[in-house]
Amino acid sequence: MESITNIDYSNNNDMSEDCLHPQNERIMGKISYLFAWLGGCVSIGTFTMGSSLIGTINIFQAVIAMILGCTITAIGLMLNGKAGHKYGISFTVQTRSAFGVKGSKIAGIIRAVPAVVWFGFQSWVGSQALNEVSKSLIGYDNIIVFFIGFQIIQVAMAVGGFKGIKWLENIGCIFIIVSLIYMFYSVVKMYGAQLSNILINVKGTWGMPFFAAVTSFLGINTTMMLNVCDYSRELKTDVKTSTTGIIYWIAVIPATLFMGLIGLMVSSATGIADPINVFSSAVDNKGLVIITLIFIAFAQVTTNILNNIIPPAYVIMDAFKVSYKKSIIIVGILSFFTFPWLLVKPESATGLQLFVQIYSAFLGPIFTVLIVDYFILKKQNLEIDELYNENGKFKGVNKYAVISIIVGAAFAFLNVQISWFLSIIPTGITYYILMKKSRSNT
Repeated sequence: MESITNIDYSNNNDMSEDCLHPQNERIMGKISYLFAWLGGCVSIGTFTMGSSLIGTINIFQAVIAMILGCTITAIGLMLNGKAGHKYGISFTVQTRSAFGVKGSKIAGIIRAVPAVVWFGFQSWVGSQALNEVSKSLIGYDNIIVFFIGFQIIQVAMAVGGFKGIKWLENIGCIFIIVSLIYMFYSVVKMYGAQLSNILINVKGTWGMPFFAAVTSFLGINTTMMLNVCDYSRELKTDVKTSTTGIIYWIAVIPATLFMGLIGLMVSSATGIADPINVFSSAVDNKGLVIITLIFIAFAQVTTNILNNIIPPAYVIMDAFKVSYKKSIIIVGILSFFTFPWLLVKPESATGLQLFVQIYSAFLGPIFTVLIVDYFILKKQNLEIDELYNENGKFKGVNKYAVISIIVGAAFAFLNVQISWFLSIIPTGITYYILMKKSRSNT
């Protein structure tokens, strides 16, 4: 393994701040890392994906689809996170090995767009929750004020970086788990009889709707699969690769199952797709409703900071050479222009699922290029100093990587319902052949 402590980056003008340099100080052990991922995986977007399954598959098929999607996610996280864990590099630096120093910005921007959309979406949901609490306790109702305030709080917390996130996720993890279990119990208790006829005693299908569901629950996590190096670089080096795979699986599975099934069950029984109305209607005690709504708001913070603020901030830092703090603020501002108040409407659930499937058509190919590049072409050995040299062997754009993701995306759009699966094999084969051919010609 190449030592990252002997490389001097002090004269490197390509980087805007030290947090994109190789990470020598690792702050997370196995438990902290597990808690961080568990807290980060509790996404209201998963609830919405569950709601979008109404009328397509039964509850047993939904569970299998979620488990399959999460298992593929865990494997992808384990594989793509290995470079970050080994070398301490971020996603923006990792992509330079395959795409080139300038080409990596293409992959970064594609990764950043869905993150900003989810940041806006989940912040609006969290703001709705706080607004409902305010109405119940003091009669004050102003969702815009809460949305702006909620954004400011999250941006301020993200400025603190991973050390602050570590404690936020660790402290909130137990609260999140208990709240999820209670909400699931409340939903089953309240709507159990209706669910038997709607979701259990129905045939469903193992055809395209089932695989579309797998793609949706995989797709909502593909952004994390891409930039997992941003997190694995913080994990202590004595943790085995196989152990990280187990950590990812344990973290992703319960959060996805609880949130996805709650969304599917309550929306099937009531026709309500708005998560705030759903959770409020599932709990018949005012005090518990308030606690539940606070949980929703808190869960958005843990998810947003880890998955939807810091990753695009790193991309902005690298692409536009601005400081970490400024890039965090830019992400916060951009999230206002995602119009999240429209995304949470019931009629938007299907459109949101389509959005996930479409961006998966691009994220799947990028993921595949990174895997083929690191494991097959580079044999898990990276020239770290060259990745930080904008005039070195990775300068410019690797056109073969760009061609490969275009080919993969073209296959993905043959059927966006299973876009991720359609894209990975054509992408991998194309990238491998083009790179091998280019090497033989040099």
